[in-house]
Amino acid sequence: MKNIEDINKAAIQKITANKKITDFSPGDTIKVGVKIVEGKRERIQYFEGVCIAKKNRDLNSSFTVRKISFGEGVERTFALYSPNVDTIKVIRSGKVRRAKLYYLRDRKGKSARIAEKIKKKIGVDVSVKPEETKKIVEPIKVKASTDNEKKEALSEEVKVEKSTNEKK
Repeated sequence: MKNIEDINKAAIQKITANKKITDFSPGDTIKVGVKIVEGKRERIQYFEGVCIAKKNRDLNSSFTVRKISFGEGVERTFALYSPNVDTIKVIRSGKVRRAKLYYLRDRKGKSARIAEKIKKKIGVDVSVKPEETKKIVEPIKVKASTDNEKKEALSEEVKVEKSTNEKK
């Protein structure tokens, strides 16, 4: 007999096989695409704001997004694995030291801003593999012709082939 945890993990694997869920954390400005059904038509409406809370509870995971709309604060809570959530796109990463940013509810204007997390770039990108060059040596027949005599000479020429990086 399966535990509830096993059933939840199987459901999460089934959902994540169909769509990719991006990693984000509280403080990030995210753009959530929500499926909205109007009669027979279905469309995607985007809700862009700051993620102020994230709750990781297996299948019951959720996150709260807050935005200011016409001077009024609007918060919306989404289920992470809901079929109504189409896409989640991280627009900018925020530098915060808390897991829940409920203090932003009381703030207005400049005091409600969150500093951007700057990712340090090193000279070498770890995710990209360096290109390897291959040397191929092939004998090539070269016909040298002059007015007086014709000679056949064999010479070796080294060709350097550029490696092909396959983009995934």
